[in-house]
Amino acid sequence: MLLRLSHKERIAENVVLFELRDPSGGELPEFTCGAHLTIRVPNGLERKYSLSNDPLERDRYVIAVKREAAGRGGSLSLADEATIGDDLEVGPPQNDFPLVRSAAGYIFVAGGIGITPIMSMIRHLRSAGGSAFKLYYLTRSPQATAFLDELSQPALRGKVKIHHDQGDVSKGLDLWPIFERPNGMQVYCCGPRPLMDAVRDMTGHWSSKSVHFEAFSDAAGKRPDDTAFDVRLAHSGDVVRVAVDVSILEALRAAGHRVPSSCESGTCGTCRTGLIEGEVDHRDLVLTPAEQPGNIMVCVSRAKSPLIVLDM
Repeated sequence: MLLRLSHKERIAENVVLFELRDPSGGELPEFTCGAHLTIRVPNGLERKYSLSNDPLERDRYVIAVKREAAGRGGSLSLADEATIGDDLEVGPPQNDFPLVRSAAGYIFVAGGIGITPIMSMIRHLRSAGGSAFKLYYLTRSPQATAFLDELSQPALRGKVKIHHDQGDVSKGLDLWPIFERPNGMQVYCCGPRPLMDAVRDMTGHWSSKSVHFEAFSDAAGKRPDDTAFDVRLAHSGDVVRVAVDVSILEALRAAGHRVPSSCESGTCGTCRTGLIEGEVDHRDLVLTPAEQPGNIMVCVSRAKSPLIVLDM
């Protein structure tokens, strides 16, 4: 669908808020907390951005985007080239990070621009009433903190803790006391990979059904020691070469193979594929240690061995 950019505003250092509406003023397709949109930005790239407004609002979609100067070009194009009045091609809302109903309440952990889907959750919980929550929001500085004014209002005192580390990891917030004892609450974490890895490690003794992750960027990223490798498909015998700068998912699709996916950041589990042979560098946030020997998330994980064999 084509949606019109009706509002654009800088809300923090290198963070821009966008409001999208139907050009004719009609209602937009409904969405749920944690949903995202796929948007074709002005330079033609398609990028996914989390919705941050209350799902009860059917007249607009609101996203907040960090302008990544060293990124792949999507956020730069949207932040620098999109202007109010532009019509942008937008896919329907999809949700890989849904808010599970919880009588015990919620623990939210956000790092940087990872606050965006959690803002939708908080706004929904506040409008619905009755559900307890606590937000731990980690940023570099007040200037880099999106939605700072809203999250600092008196009504949220005791429910929101904002921590600034000034870019010094030694000044990071100690999250262990929060997760030391499972308490039945649902945990939602969105932010940089090191933060999500830390929360995953600290919640290893929690039920896996109580801990949820979403990456706001490539969850695994490229690493200096990445190498090319081959993937053999057990059913057809086809061998696909995976270059250093592409994922298994991208290589398989380029070779004409259809593979389901959604988040493409190693957090939703849609692209789970059976692993028959080979050594894998697991970079997802879904598979348990018991599941890893027989499965791989092809959107982010890579091979350690020269060849891996997939059950497809």
